[in-house]
Amino acid sequence: MNKDQTIKVPFGTISVPEESKRLVEEILCSTRISSGKYVRKFEDRFAEIVGVKEAVAVSSGTDADILALAVLHDFGAERGDEIVLPALSFVATGNAVVHAGFHPRFVDIERNTLNIDPNLIEAAINERTRAIMPVHLMGKPAEMDTIHQIARRYGLSVIEDAAEAHGSRYKGRPAGALADLAAFSLYIAHIITTAEGGIVTTDREDYAEVLRSLRSHGRACKCKICTLSSASKYCSKRFIGEDGEDKRFIFERIGYSSKMNELEAAIGLGNLDHYADIVEKRRQNLHYVLGRFDRFHPYLATIKEEPHEKIGPHAIPIIVQEEATFTRNELTDFLERNGIETRTLFSSMPTQCAGFKYLGHEEGQFPVAEYMGRNGIHIGVHHGLGLEEMDYVLQSLTKFLEMHQK
Repeated sequence: MNKDQTIKVPFGTISVPEESKRLVEEILCSTRISSGKYVRKFEDRFAEIVGVKEAVAVSSGTDADILALAVLHDFGAERGDEIVLPALSFVATGNAVVHAGFHPRFVDIERNTLNIDPNLIEAAINERTRAIMPVHLMGKPAEMDTIHQIARRYGLSVIEDAAEAHGSRYKGRPAGALADLAAFSLYIAHIITTAEGGIVTTDREDYAEVLRSLRSHGRACKCKICTLSSASKYCSKRFIGEDGEDKRFIFERIGYSSKMNELEAAIGLGNLDHYADIVEKRRQNLHYVLGRFDRFHPYLATIKEEPHEKIGPHAIPIIVQEEATFTRNELTDFLERNGIETRTLFSSMPTQCAGFKYLGHEEGQFPVAEYMGRNGIHIGVHHGLGLEEMDYVLQSLTKFLEMHQK
C-alpha cells in the first residue's frame, strides 16, 4: 500500500446474499409480506445459533429492549418500578426503559471494559427495583457472574442488551443465553442484519408467549406458529366463548406494533447462512487492531479481550486519554478527512442526553461515562473490510500522533 494513498474505511456495510434475493422475490410474488412463515424460520434459526429455546423477532433493536422489559409487567412489575442500567450506551437503552413503563436507575461504568461497574450496582437497588440490564457495549461481555449473584440476592431479573454482541461469548456461553431475556439489534451496521429489525431470546416459553402478544398490540392470539399468517389456513383456536369472540381482537395487555415483516426475515435468513464466516472475518479485523494498539499508549486506549471471553466484533472503540495534547474533534476530523468513518462513543445518558434531564442528574455524577461521552469514538471492523484497511487505520493513527502529539 502506498503510504500516502487514501483508503475508504466505511463504518458499516449490509450483506444481501443471493439466497436473500431469491427469498425476497418469492415473497413478493406470494403477496404475503407481513409477518409469516419466513419470520418463524428466522426466529428458529436464530434461537438455534444462540442456543436458546425461544426467539421472538420484532421491528427494531429498540423494540427488542422495550418488549424484553415490558414482559416483566406480566410477572409482578408495576408501572414506575426501576431498572438498573449503565449510564453509557446508545440512547435506545435508556429510552426503552422509559417506553416500557419503568424508571431508569443509572450506574457508572468501568473505564477498562466500558460496561456497567458491578461494584456500584447494589447501591442503586431499592424496594422498587425489578431488573438489572447490562449492556455488552462494543460486543465486550459484561461481568455476568457478579451481576447474577446480585440479582439472585435481591430477587431481580437480568435482561441483556446484546444489541452489539452477536458472536460474543462469556465463559464459553454466547451472549443472548446469559440472562432471563436478551435483546439484539439487527440494524444495518450490526453483525447480523435484517436491514431494520431486532430479536429477543429467552429459554422461558411463558416469556416468549407474552413477547408474541406484546409485539402485536397485546392481543390474545399469541401462538408460536400462527396458521393464519404462516399457512393461510383455518384456525380452530381463533373463536372462543359462547359469543365466538375473535382472539385476534381480544387484548390482554398494553402492547406495541413491533412485528418483523417477511422481507426483513428474508435478508436475515440469507445472512444466517454465512453467520460463522461473517463473525470470523470481523473477528480477524478486530484482533488485528487490538493486538497492535498498545503502540498508541498512553495517548489512545481501547478495550482488551480477556481469556474468559470473546468480544463480539462490532466495532473498535478508541478513547483519547488525559496524556493526549489533542482533542477528540481533531482526531475525528483527521480520520474522516483520510477516509475513515467514525462514530462517537455514545454519551452518558443521564447527564449528556437532554431527554433525561427530567431525572435531575447533574454533570459529574457519572464521571467515567461522561469522560467516554466527551473523548470516545468507534470505527468499523465489518466483513466488507480486510487487513489492508485495518493496517491503514493503524498507519493513520500513527501519522496523526506524529503530527498532533507534542
